[in-house]
Amino acid sequence: MSTADGTSNYEYVNARVRARRAALFDDEDYRKLLRMGPGEIARYMEETEYESEVNALGARYDGVDLVEYALNRNLAKHFDDLLDWSGGKLYTLIARYLRKFDAWNVKTVLRGIYADADSQSVRDDLIHAGEFERSFLDRLADAGAIEDVVEMLHGTIFGDHLEAAYEDYDSTGLLIPLENAVDRAYYEGLMEGVTETENRATQLYVEFLQAEIDFRNIRNALRISRSGADIDPSEYFISGGRLFKATELSQLAGNTDELISRVRESTYGSDLDEALDELERADSLIGFEHALDAALLEYSDHLSHVFPLSVCPVLAYILAKQKEVDNIRAIARGREAGLSEDEIEDELVIL
Repeated sequence: MSTADGTSNYEYVNARVRARRAALFDDEDYRKLLRMGPGEIARYMEETEYESEVNALGARYDGVDLVEYALNRNLAKHFDDLLDWSGGKLYTLIARYLRKFDAWNVKTVLRGIYADADSQSVRDDLIHAGEFERSFLDRLADAGAIEDVVEMLHGTIFGDHLEAAYEDYDSTGLLIPLENAVDRAYYEGLMEGVTETENRATQLYVEFLQAEIDFRNIRNALRISRSGADIDPSEYFISGGRLFKATELSQLAGNTDELISRVRESTYGSDLDEALDELERADSLIGFEHALDAALLEYSDHLSHVFPLSVCPVLAYILAKQKEVDNIRAIARGREAGLSEDEIEDELVIL
């Protein structure tokens, strides 16, 4: 594995990332998958770059289980490769960003306990690409109550934020305060110490993160507003973005049209026309969130093309690879559940 020591090797890493990006599934792949059952999807994956994972796991699992395990193992492998290739400051930036999977796993555990899922089902959805050890994640998955998870995370970057949000969870019975607290802990920790710099590479990293924070703030505020809970969205505002102040976001959360206008008039607007049009057409919170995901992917691609020798292509690839895994998982689960092709397609985010 490479380390933070040495010189950043942007040109080498981004050349490797371009090759990986070219192997991602395209529209035609998804159209084929939509017509397949879970077993056929696994066999199709065996003919792609998921071959080694499907072959390694095929003796123990089949159907959706095989697809799930192969996806998660492949995702972790690809992100480990990014760290192996990288050196210097680039390694540090990527490693910090990949802690988003610690946040993902914490939210997965909280949702599993909230839904009264068994611990093995929770483990199946964990992605081992962050910094938390597998043994610690297993202990989180085995926790009997949400309060136990909050206690176990004391001393981590999520501890203080979760403890502060637990009262809102306890009084409302909604997970939204805890999920937002996890996001807030991750992004504020990510931005700490990197905003004041004259280094262009780090400035681009900050610009990328600012966009992600802005879109995360929009998503979180809308979830709170539409939940009907007596919670002020500003209490879970993530600092570090460019578009909003906490009080402004609270006011905009209840007015989707005004919120979209604000984004359209912002620094992102000229690059996101199509995605913003889709946001306006979205007739549900889920549709709106999918459109937000597409908008962020589009903006990350823009930064990658404008600044090819920076960390931006790597971060854009991480987003795109994660979205591919989400899409394949959604198709496999949807087919197993007997959903129609149109219903499943509504769950996908494809640029």
